[in-house]
Amino acid sequence: MPELPDITVYIEALEKRILGARLERVRMVSPFLLRTVEPPVGSVEGKKVLQLRRLGKRICIGVEGGVWLVLHLMIAGRLHWYGKEGTADGNSGGAKGSLGGRKDGAKSVKLGGRQNLAAFEFSSGTLVWTEAGSQKRASLHMAEGEEGLRDLDPGGVEVLECSLAEFAEVLRAENHTLKRSLTDPRWFSGIGNAYSDEILWAAKLSPTTLTQKMKDEDVARLYEATQATLTEWVERLRAETGEKFPEKVTAFRPEMAVHGKYKQACPRCGSKIQRIKYASNETNYCAKCQTGGKLLADRAFSRLLREDWPRTLEELELKMRTKKDLPQSHPTGSGQAPTQRNEGTEKERDNAENAERRGVTRH
Repeated sequence: MPELPDITVYIEALEKRILGARLERVRMVSPFLLRTVEPPVGSVEGKKVLQLRRLGKRICIGVEGGVWLVLHLMIAGRLHWYGKEGTADGNSGGAKGSLGGRKDGAKSVKLGGRQNLAAFEFSSGTLVWTEAGSQKRASLHMAEGEEGLRDLDPGGVEVLECSLAEFAEVLRAENHTLKRSLTDPRWFSGIGNAYSDEILWAAKLSPTTLTQKMKDEDVARLYEATQATLTEWVERLRAETGEKFPEKVTAFRPEMAVHGKYKQACPRCGSKIQRIKYASNETNYCAKCQTGGKLLADRAFSRLLREDWPRTLEELELKMRTKKDLPQSHPTGSGQAPTQRNEGTEKERDNAENAERRGVTRH
């Protein structure tokens, strides 16, 4: 899901292209996209864009008359820009379509393919909204004035604007794990699964640490890591995008330290990155840097393995060495298979991963 750094760069790119332009037409392709009835979508057509704003992980486009279009991209939603001639302003050309004529002589993007959700035709070009997959979680809300925007605001503090005292007060308001607290939009604005992993790695804190048990120095370190990590990634994405429209928006980037790096080496200590899988999410962390070498229980496997689940990195490495050496150090001599317990464990792991994938596909 695009988070604060991605949304910031999206908005900056849109400001260069649509601020002051007229929104001439809104074409809705997906019947699942629009989540509000009032004000109607047609009320923004013919109106000039006056401002753009980030609301958590949402992109807000304000037009004349005080009406706002609030775009929530969710996990798989992406935006693509086409200039007046219908050419894609980026490298990937994410929207599938062809070109047609408009009454003003400009090229109109003809939408085709199941990924397309909507097209917003401005006097300066066309913004196309796509969503990969079949779950259709992306949403468009129409809001009337500042009050309408406030109704859509989850209420989280802006972490790049708040003080340490404000940050600490929100963090300790309820007793939850750090991972949950950082990603809850009611407490902190714009942070999701990817950047929370990076923040916690930078702060050298476990994702399962309870917020009300944190020392003041740990809270201060988390605050500094949050600001530094998000600021660094905003600047990094700005430099990567340049004057183009951001097309390579992804939660998995090669420069990230831990997110999406399961079993890869930690850039700080060299230990293998670990994970916690739950539902369709995955938390990545370095056990040596963040948990004192303790392996956090992975719901997908720990219930199956029970007492076989390794508790520390040393236990994990020992089990891996034992498994690797087992056929050589325990020859059967009669062609019998190795012990059933190890085979069963591997099958259980595979079954758990397959069930996880099927569950993600269904929901």
